[in-house]
Amino acid sequence: MKFRALLTTLALALLAGPLAADETELGAKMEKMGGAFRALRRQISDAAKNADSLAKLAVIRQNAEASVKLEPAMAKDVPAAKKQEFVARYQAEMKKFLELVGKVEAALKANNNAEAATLVNQLADAQKAGHKEFKKEDKKK
Repeated sequence: MKFRALLTTLALALLAGPLAADETELGAKMEKMGGAFRALRRQISDAAKNADSLAKLAVIRQNAEASVKLEPAMAKDVPAAKKQEFVARYQAEMKKFLELVGKVEAALKANNNAEAATLVNQLADAQKAGHKEFKKEDKKK
């Protein structure tokens, strides 16, 4: 019985291995940003949570700044002649995203949660547009 459980565990580990290999450094940064962003969206209107919201924005900023220096995985699929332009567009969009993050931080520091909520919606729109242009579609599991 223990042997069967061991074989099942090993088989599952082998199957899960290639999925982890698809993970990129940029994907890991984006995943961290996504978690912080989801939590931020839920609490942005609550002034009592401004300190926590600023902490979540710090996580988003740190990972976004690191992401600017990386190339999207989709860049491998772009023809060599257009790759540099593609990466430059990605970096420019990430810099615009960072500017919006700064505006949200300023609104929270001024206790203007209504403005911060509006800006977070703009961040969400920027995220959707960026993912549409620069992210490969997720493989169905």
